[in-house]
Amino acid sequence: MSAHPPAGPAPQQPVAHQVAPRLWALIPCAGSGSRALAAGQAEPPKPSQPKQYQLIAGQPLVLHTLAAFASVTRLAGTLVVVAAGDDFFQRHALHPGCWAAPCGGATRAASVLGGLQALAARGAQEGDWVLVHDAARCLVTTRQIDSLIDACLPDRVGGLLAHKLADTLKTASDGPGGARVLSTVDRSDKWLAQTPQMFRLGPLRQALQQVGSAATDEASAMEAMGLRPRLVEGAAHNFKVTYPEDFALAEAVLAQRLHGATVERFGGHAGAAAAGVDKAVFFQRPGR
Repeated sequence: MSAHPPAGPAPQQPVAHQVAPRLWALIPCAGSGSRALAAGQAEPPKPSQPKQYQLIAGQPLVLHTLAAFASVTRLAGTLVVVAAGDDFFQRHALHPGCWAAPCGGATRAASVLGGLQALAARGAQEGDWVLVHDAARCLVTTRQIDSLIDACLPDRVGGLLAHKLADTLKTASDGPGGARVLSTVDRSDKWLAQTPQMFRLGPLRQALQQVGSAATDEASAMEAMGLRPRLVEGAAHNFKVTYPEDFALAEAVLAQRLHGATVERFGGHAGAAAAGVDKAVFFQRPGR
């Protein structure tokens, strides 16, 4: 007879606690906006300030963008990526849970990579979701952001807001007589990429590191990894303010909305431009 008792069942290993992934917003805000020249100036020397800080409806453009994200209750935080030496958010207010970091790079991909590193330093995990949004898309709504989250949370890859192409699409060639049509392109499967674009932090960082500056947006970096991001229907008004005429159009849209979200947070009267950032009622000063 064996001197040792028969071996019983192996002790169970403790099961690691599964933490639900969090959601973070990342707003690249380090560009110069060189194409956003003042209206009516064919050859201005240089914009006096980056386009994201120019006034629209009485407020710096980026504050309208941040107002939409401030109402997304599922976000763990919002990071604004600025260039080194940019003191805009030292002079203007930020809402609780939003902070600026001077980790912007020379390209969009570099700025987003810097932002992902800053989020990781803040406690973001590899499996957390990150919503990257252009600072200059100041007309995005909280409802659109929430619809993207709802569509992408159960998705294996993630996705982006996009708008189905409505206009006829042409290819062209340049010649002595100017641009000429070469052909008409089938538009039935064509979409205009917008933001936010929502992917998990780890895979997005890996994709951007591999693709580098060739990535024109986060989705293209994920595509280069063999993945197929989900398209979530956006809206035509979620355009990127890029050219001089875009400022007037964005202001008209904000006026039609009566500045609801922005006025609620920055002060002013519905239907009129807000009186100024010194009347901010929602945002707090940095350094809290």
